[in-house]
Amino acid sequence: MNTTSPSSIEIEEPSFVHVSVLSRELISGLEIIPGGHYLDATVGGGGHSRLILESAPDTKVTAIDRDEDALAAAKINLSEFGDRIQFHRVNFSEYKPNNLQFDGIIADLGVSSFQFDTAERGFSFRQEAALDMRMDRRQALTASEIINHWDEKELADIFYKYGEERLSRRIAKAILERRPFETTTQLAEAIAQNVPRQYRYGRIHPATRVFQALRIVVNQELASLETFLELAPNWLKIGGKIGIISFHSLEDRIVKHTLRNSPILRVITKKPIIPQDDELANNPRSRSAKLRIAERDTV
Repeated sequence: MNTTSPSSIEIEEPSFVHVSVLSRELISGLEIIPGGHYLDATVGGGGHSRLILESAPDTKVTAIDRDEDALAAAKINLSEFGDRIQFHRVNFSEYKPNNLQFDGIIADLGVSSFQFDTAERGFSFRQEAALDMRMDRRQALTASEIINHWDEKELADIFYKYGEERLSRRIAKAILERRPFETTTQLAEAIAQNVPRQYRYGRIHPATRVFQALRIVVNQELASLETFLELAPNWLKIGGKIGIISFHSLEDRIVKHTLRNSPILRVITKKPIIPQDDELANNPRSRSAKLRIAERDTV
């Protein structure tokens, strides 16, 4: 994953290298077979799809993503594979395979460096931008709508539930007193100014958890994940594997319990697979990644 914000067209493409987090472990766990058909449910810039297509002869990939920028990058990055890869713009919770069954399914739930580092997307408080945060910009709900129009209790509840923010009530009250907010940096500064000094200069920026909560709510990330994980096992062939990479405890908890409780899956990873030292050194943003893999073993 690229940790430098892109400043030119030439370096936008590498920012999608986010999708190769835990790539060795994922590809090994999927046990790619020649002629196999795989679903990449969050194609991003195409990193994992490329590895699948290169891993065995005649493999095919159906690649989906709800972010049009990600799909555009993936189509360019993977153009050499021609009709071995098919692209669809759709949220993975709304995907309909139309009787297709796959030899493997993957989903990388992380927000790409491209999304974080492209200021106008509004995912990051480190660059000034409108409060957007939509992965699919066809939808109406934005972070601005939530921050400027939801009531104090609603804000406090989402900050606590989806950001695990212990100062949720205090921050929600401060937001109501100071709104409207137009930009990411205005919101981040208001949060920082209204938390205790020791909190302001802690390990992470005091706006981090609020921004996570907003992103999750804007994109209905956890509800979409729950729906996808209920449906996806049925899209696997017998012996097919599903591998999910999550990046925070709320996601990982859903992945862990849904895979374990599925009547047609056998969990392969009793504990989540985490990045090795070499990956952590080359890609600090991978530090929170966790991979869980399960196999379909019954009809």
